Amino acid sequence: MAEMEHNIKEAGGWFAEHCPIWPGQAHFLKVEKVLFEGKSKYQRIMVFQSSGYGKVFVLDGALQLTEKDEFSYQEMMTHLPLCSIPAPNKVLLIGGGDGGILREISRHNSVDQMDICEIDTMLIDVYKEFFPDIAVGYDDPRVTLHVQDGTAFLKSVPNATYDAIIVDAFDPIRPEHELFGSPFFKLTAKALRPGGVMCIQAESLWYQPLNIDKLVSSFRHIFLGSISYAWTAVPTYPSGVIGFLLCSTEGPYVDFKKPVNPMEPDQITGVAKQPLRFYNTEVHSAAFCLPTFAKKTN
Repeated sequence: MAEMEHNIKEAGGWFAEHCPIWPGQAHFLKVEKVLFEGKSKYQRIMVFQSSGYGKVFVLDGALQLTEKDEFSYQEMMTHLPLCSIPAPNKVLLIGGGDGGILREISRHNSVDQMDICEIDTMLIDVYKEFFPDIAVGYDDPRVTLHVQDGTAFLKSVPNATYDAIIVDAFDPIRPEHELFGSPFFKLTAKALRPGGVMCIQAESLWYQPLNIDKLVSSFRHIFLGSISYAWTAVPTYPSGVIGFLLCSTEGPYVDFKKPVNPMEPDQITGVAKQPLRFYNTEVHSAAFCLPTFAKKTN
């Protein structure tokens, strides 16, 4: 907490995020008022009112989301996988304690079961207090909260339980990430039905060492189905973009680039209070188009 205060005071009323994997730069947001500071069992939490992006949520000094642009991340991370398969029924969210992805899952009327694993209950409470339009996802009666580590929960899940698993619990992944030495992804694949899908945050196109071919190859050995990389624009994240890796298990073929379960852009369903603001069928397909430099293998 002291470090977060220092970041603001030193910058003269501006929040400064220094990300170690993006050396030589910092991201600044003008702070109008600090609304909350606290430390849970797991991490330091801060909420502040900014001049240009509404309320901002910070974990251990790293910006997590802002009211202005959260929907571009939440909508894409949810609907890229769920619109790629017909009538998803059971969905697991690992992490995503803000409730925004739950809000987006709730738009799918075919879904009967929404499980979420989030270990930090203080984080959930802070989101509910300061970001009610995001945390509204918890109000859906189909949601069951499991206050448990994601890996431990997956070990208890019968094989082929879920149609989709969305992982929003880790920093952007890369092939040398410690998760590749753990059973996490194998457990995730086993928990998916044949042709089931996983979506996980997967770095920015502008992250210099990112090798998409190598990342895709690493996951193909685990999920055995189709693997695709997509990206979206999030202005407050380093570089302004963030990527997603989408994987399917062996079974019915999934073409992530061609949504088979389209969303009506103007329709308000589930617990969401307004229609989609970023995702649509055209954006879905375009998200998988990579710039030339990102296609090159180092």
